[in-house]
Amino acid sequence: MTTAHQSDSPKARIDAGLKHLWYPVLASWQLGSTPRGITRLGTSLVLWRNSEGQIHAVEDRCPHRGARLSLGCASHDRIACWYHGVEVDAQGVVANVPAADHANMRGRKALISFPVEERQGAIFVWFGGGDAPPLRLPHEPTSQEFSGFLCTAVWRCNYRYAHDNLMDLMHGAYLHAVSHSMSGGEKRASMEVVDTPDGFIFRKTDQAELNFDWVEFMDLDAHWMRATVPYGPGAGPGGPFWIIGGVVPIDNNTCQVFFWRLRKVSGWQRAAWRFLYRTKLEARHWAVLEQDREVLEGLIPDARDHESLYSHDAGLVRLRRLLSRAAESELRLEAQAEHHAVSWSETRA
Repeated sequence: MTTAHQSDSPKARIDAGLKHLWYPVLASWQLGSTPRGITRLGTSLVLWRNSEGQIHAVEDRCPHRGARLSLGCASHDRIACWYHGVEVDAQGVVANVPAADHANMRGRKALISFPVEERQGAIFVWFGGGDAPPLRLPHEPTSQEFSGFLCTAVWRCNYRYAHDNLMDLMHGAYLHAVSHSMSGGEKRASMEVVDTPDGFIFRKTDQAELNFDWVEFMDLDAHWMRATVPYGPGAGPGGPFWIIGGVVPIDNNTCQVFFWRLRKVSGWQRAAWRFLYRTKLEARHWAVLEQDREVLEGLIPDARDHESLYSHDAGLVRLRRLLSRAAESELRLEAQAEHHAVSWSETRA
């Protein structure tokens, strides 16, 4: 596998991205009719659609000479290298070597293939190897009661800072103090962490529905953040504004964030809300995201190693501990699998 790092310690694994997870890797509109090469979790992938629109993903390298398959042409479940025409199928097997009648690589599985799902306007990839568990999404993006939009952007920071930002409730009252949805509420708060079946909720105990007052972390074999922010009368029909967030590492210094922006609306109110969002509110939300991006991209190098945390940071501390335990578990299982593979090889020898 083509990687940009070695994840041989819990910290390195967390920084690079836990592997036994589904990740959103692209918005659906970002993959058209031609193959696309991307880097996610430091791994080079090529994605393409077959004639029915189904998406395939394998390592982005030709097993012949290492050229980028993403520069080639895709036809149904195969992709052909531009350099010498070698064809690889969706399982990573060399299906054809047109330049030679006999080639040892023909019929050999030469590349890692990745399970892919396309849901709610996004493309998800499983990086954990083996059989992927079902992709589970939070309720709101899949519910007919909600209507919304997916936005995505690339940020020049480690993905963990994007995680931390979503788990940081007080930044709404300061960084976003002049925004259309987070200008209310106090600039002081008491907070608590409450466990849930799939993760935990971090919330203010003395304030609700006035600012960014709660956030939930969910581990559904994909890591999700869920929150609401209040909406005033000028924001159209519907209840509070829901945000469902996910983030994927690109490499150790870059990530792509995904936010489903939703409201619970139906009938004519749904059409009114969607029109209002596109014509007026979307630009305001992008302005808020740009504030987050500017701060996170401007953090000092290795900012996490120079922090002085206090009680308002209990949510991100809980999240970091959870990620650390998950990284230790992944590395332990991988070491056991490697040991068993070596033992089996020695037995056969």
